[in-house]
Amino acid sequence: MSGTATNHLFYDDLAIGRVVRSQSIAVTAEEIKSFATRYDPQPFHLDATAAEASVFGGLVASGWLTAALTMRLMVTSQFKFGGGAIGLGVETLQWPKPVRPGDTLSAAIEVLAMRGSDSKPGFGIVKLRTSTSNQHGEIVQVMVSNVLVPRRTKTS
Repeated sequence: MSGTATNHLFYDDLAIGRVVRSQSIAVTAEEIKSFATRYDPQPFHLDATAAEASVFGGLVASGWLTAALTMRLMVTSQFKFGGGAIGLGVETLQWPKPVRPGDTLSAAIEVLAMRGSDSKPGFGIVKLRTSTSNQHGEIVQVMVSNVLVPRRTKTS
């Protein structure tokens, strides 16, 4: 794998179809409730008893917590871009299954498309599909996003 001594990747190091798998991260009931208290205070994220009566049948993480955990999995994976992962936007974000206390999440990040940036010639735009799975291999989130990635070789 090419990259610098700090293992940062550049646009020039990527190829369509390349997949990087992340490490894993455990999700606790305390983390689910703490996040929900601050950002998404709905009963099925805050209270196990209320959650049992919900459509989920038990406590579940906010989709936004799943998105935040996925971001951590992405930026701590081998996709460490020189200058960081500069997000340009999310095209799609889906949560096909809920995340529950005790789940362990991991992500697969795939390069879907690449093109040079017209407005920033020293960068390329990379479209990624990040699929987050639980310990059973069930997909809990799919995100298609675009990131601005620096080129190793500057163009003018």
